[in-house]
Amino acid sequence: MALSTLAFLALLPILAAAIMLVGFRWPARLAMPISFLLAAGVALWGWQYSLVDVIASSIQGLFITFDILYIIFGAILLLNLLKYSGGVGAIREGFTNISTDRRIQVVIITWLFGSFIEGAAGFGTPAAVVAPLMVALGFPAMAAVMLGMMVQSTAVTFGAVGTPILVGVRGGLQGDVLDGRLAALDLNFMEYLQLITTNVAVFHALVGTLMPTFMVCMMTRYFGKNKSWKEGLAILPFTLFGGLAFTLPYALTGIFLGPEFPSLIGALIGMTIVVTLARRGFLQPKDTWDFPEEKEWPSEWFGTLSIDINEDKTKAKISLFKAWLPYLLLAGLLVLSRLPQLPLKGWLTSLKLSWNDILGTGINAASTPLYLPGTILIVVGLVTVYLHKMEAKAVKKAFGESARLLLGAGFVLIFTIPMVRIYINSGGNPADLPAMPIAMAEWVSQQVGQIYPLFAPTIGALGAFIAGSNTVSNLMFSLFQFGVAERLAMPTTLIVALQAVGAAAGNMIAIHNVVAASATVGFLGKEGLILRKTIIPTIYYVLMVGLLGLIAIQVLDMTDILQ
Repeated sequence: MALSTLAFLALLPILAAAIMLVGFRWPARLAMPISFLLAAGVALWGWQYSLVDVIASSIQGLFITFDILYIIFGAILLLNLLKYSGGVGAIREGFTNISTDRRIQVVIITWLFGSFIEGAAGFGTPAAVVAPLMVALGFPAMAAVMLGMMVQSTAVTFGAVGTPILVGVRGGLQGDVLDGRLAALDLNFMEYLQLITTNVAVFHALVGTLMPTFMVCMMTRYFGKNKSWKEGLAILPFTLFGGLAFTLPYALTGIFLGPEFPSLIGALIGMTIVVTLARRGFLQPKDTWDFPEEKEWPSEWFGTLSIDINEDKTKAKISLFKAWLPYLLLAGLLVLSRLPQLPLKGWLTSLKLSWNDILGTGINAASTPLYLPGTILIVVGLVTVYLHKMEAKAVKKAFGESARLLLGAGFVLIFTIPMVRIYINSGGNPADLPAMPIAMAEWVSQQVGQIYPLFAPTIGALGAFIAGSNTVSNLMFSLFQFGVAERLAMPTTLIVALQAVGAAAGNMIAIHNVVAASATVGFLGKEGLILRKTIIPTIYYVLMVGLLGLIAIQVLDMTDILQ
């Protein structure tokens, strides 16, 4: 079968999902089962994939579905506990004391705090934590999901303490052949990986600095009374300041310390600087921007997560420090549990639920429930019960509400994630055809030739769109990108870096990430509305990074150690 035919067949289920979600505005609960059946049919017919392999891939997907639902539940539970303890009211009041301007709040909460959570945990956790927090502060659910998706961009490549690089790129590239070639140049693989990391940090810093501006402008355009881009641009000095406060220490950390800590250190330094100066009115405009009154909001802005301002008031008012303490504890535990130098990671990963060689196919599935952010979120929630001296009745209500919000997401994800696994596993077919994502990528590389750097980030984004993971996209495509770079006599470190950056941007449109973020605020069924918006910053990101890569290779003539 011709490569063009394979690429079209592989694209078909994704195209169908996009048309149903974005074009017809169908809810994901209807679109994703159809897309799953299409993907299974394409794999069975076009790739000669066996029915047993399809079932095994689906079972593998259900393991991952459990992991995601567990994280969602933990995030919703923590927010609901804070709602009933009075913590949400204190946090809301604290942000009001910094600034009542929603544009300022977006830079601090979404961009900086969200990036810190990404650096610590990754895997969709920032949106799961930040989106319900923003709803609690008075943001429309739709805006909270959109902004929660947008933060999953610049910080993502170094999320979960560098996992997309250390596991994704390293696992996708390292092998005897490359190790041998590097040894001939008196280099080891980790030194080669650091060159990729440096390129990634620079690309992200150049493009990501504008992301807070993008967030604010999209909020004022789509959720403001005047539907104005200008109201977002009016705060440009502050959004640029917020962007640089993160990206400068982020880039320096990536260049000099490696891939583990850029997002963490960048966010910590950024939060310290921005919050301190924001309290003093630094670079803030004279006018204050807010959403229209809630009674004027369209019905599509609302989710089912309800935060009643009177519901979170208790007899003893909670201090701002005590209200934020659960989130500080969450951040600390996430960092401690992800550091390989500490024994905590080993203890948490020692419990492993696995099914190896599912149905005799060689496909494996595993989950480490104690290591998942969901466990840490639940533990922090239980600590919150003690810290805030909550009554049993309030705790019971928080658990009940959290469980009910989870049901809708579960139905959608049991089709979405298995579809992803069919795509990824389809390379193990008797016809020896490339996996479905690789077929699409190979077709693109054959069509574009010397302007390939412009498209390399898009392939990374495609992988993340399909898999919902920067790490998985890097595992799938790093070696492919390396091979294309060699065939076109281009710097391999730069092309692989473009892959990693594009894969980070693709998280903004990953369907199951949208579903997961929507579930935390009860916004299920309107995923297409989110994708219509997050595709805008995604296009900006992959296009700008691609242009920078093209300029670096074709204009600046940057060389590579393997050439």
